[in-house]
Amino acid sequence: MSKLLHIDSSILGGNSVSRQLTAQIVASWRAAHPATEVSYLDLAVDTPSHLSAESLGFRVAPGAAELTDMQKRENAISEALVSQFLAADVVVIGAPLYNFSIPTQLKAWIDRVAQVGRTFKYTEKGPMGLAGGKTVIVASTRGGVYSTSDAGNAMEHQESFLKTVFGFLGVTDVRFVRAEGLAMGEAAKAAALAAAQADTVAHTQSAANQPEAALAA
Repeated sequence: MSKLLHIDSSILGGNSVSRQLTAQIVASWRAAHPATEVSYLDLAVDTPSHLSAESLGFRVAPGAAELTDMQKRENAISEALVSQFLAADVVVIGAPLYNFSIPTQLKAWIDRVAQVGRTFKYTEKGPMGLAGGKTVIVASTRGGVYSTSDAGNAMEHQESFLKTVFGFLGVTDVRFVRAEGLAMGEAAKAAALAAAQADTVAHTQSAANQPEAALAA
């Protein structure tokens, strides 16, 4: 039985398009892979704190220092999140574009799962990802259009960041279900959602662990 981790990060609740898309992606994946076990993480409700002296405790080598009670509590949060991520075969992430990047809630989660020795390590040849073998599907939502011009591509640090960070962790199969132009009128929104629906089918009914280049819309 494969495991799917479903993550939402939008703060808009029922008005969120990224939440709508992640629900559709998970449903489509389960239809194509009925034996999948799904766990859910809502980062807008259950947000890990941003990195601080206390939450950096997981980077202290065992036995190198006595951890405070706060560090122990924060370590437990980090351990739960990284273990959940490592156990998943498929990760579906809702990632709206906020001020040209991802929500801070999602960044806080990434900071907890990017752990040396767990999801990456350094070697004499440089960093090496340890979390490979997964499929990550990102529901990318944007009010404007960024994918069709060099200027737009230079402004967005959402998809580009996620592709970079998951690649750093060793994940080569990163797929994007994109809906952009959502704030540019009803016709543009309808076209964006239709394109996202087509991407959902393409990215959930194909075999897992295929490089993104083979699946790009």
